[in-house]
Amino acid sequence: MRPRTALTALVVVGVAVLLGSYVIYAQRVVRELRLEAERSSRMLAIAYDGLFALADEERTAALIDLVQLIRESGVPLVVTRADGTPTETANIPFADSLDSPRLLEYIAQLDAENPPVSEALLGMTVHYGNTPLVRGLRIIPALQAALLALLFLAGVVLLQTHGRAERERMWAGMARESAHQLGTPLSSLHGWMEVLRERAGDPLVDSAIEHMRSDLERLERVAHRFERIGRPPRREPVDIQAAIERVTDYFRARVPTLAAPVRIVVGEHATGLTVPGDRVLIEWVLESLVKNAVDALSGVGGVITVQANALPGGRVRVRVSDDGPGVPAALRSRIFDAGFTTKQGGWGIGLALTRRIVEENHGGRLVLAPTDKGATFDIILPA
Repeated sequence: MRPRTALTALVVVGVAVLLGSYVIYAQRVVRELRLEAERSSRMLAIAYDGLFALADEERTAALIDLVQLIRESGVPLVVTRADGTPTETANIPFADSLDSPRLLEYIAQLDAENPPVSEALLGMTVHYGNTPLVRGLRIIPALQAALLALLFLAGVVLLQTHGRAERERMWAGMARESAHQLGTPLSSLHGWMEVLRERAGDPLVDSAIEHMRSDLERLERVAHRFERIGRPPRREPVDIQAAIERVTDYFRARVPTLAAPVRIVVGEHATGLTVPGDRVLIEWVLESLVKNAVDALSGVGGVITVQANALPGGRVRVRVSDDGPGVPAALRSRIFDAGFTTKQGGWGIGLALTRRIVEENHGGRLVLAPTDKGATFDIILPA
């Protein structure tokens, strides 16, 4: 399930739980209040019977009925003598004896909830607590408020996710439209190359035609990549070694070789390393990382190494490293953020898009590995 779908389902379930709990608890409160009103009416009727009774037995019976109704109300109470000795209990949460230390501690707890009622004439004190209804009215609304706050936060996150998804759809549409618009000049350039081929023979012209052909192929690949954005990724066997060779061969012909030369080296790696994925997008990731390394070595020169290795669990790691100035420690946690760049005029979407291709399209990981010198990026793909 996609994160946005899961979050939407969570919000819907949370709202249903909140509304359901509110309705159920409100019904319970209404039922308890009705029972309380009924008990109060019965107690009033019994009290009148006792007041107007002629016989002592009838008054005593009325008092006993009143005590029973108080017990039924669920109010926890303890009756003590003037010296603090308990004589009677009702609705307490344990069954200890009247002289137990636990009961004395419970009396202090009841007094903290409500002040005790003393009757000087009879020499007794009633210590009482709150009914289950009162305790629920203090706890349940707080829980519902907490759940409402969580739902509010989830709703905010969902709105942000929706806005981000809309922007991503817009960028995907723009990318595909850019690919479509590139088609016309590419066709035109192919035509001009045919004109140049008619004048072939000059070594310089032949070399220029070959480089133009290579650049045109790359432009066509770039246009093809833009068409892939926003579409379901392909799942086909990708030869990692062949992809590395294609990318490094392309850059070797275009990096500085005289002043501040840059060398691109392919490290030793096992043969037959293949991963399921989209060859075009994987090569895009490699080109992006190699291009970043070339930019880092611009003006200073150095070595870029690209190497693939098999990892335990059937995974493949492709490492792109350089011996340039590296990434400052303060910026290492931000380099994959969309919009973040240290290049003047940069857009800050290269590494963000690269990580998205690796993680979302191929279920892998792209990490900046810790190094003492230069920068090392590891692409880890499931095989």
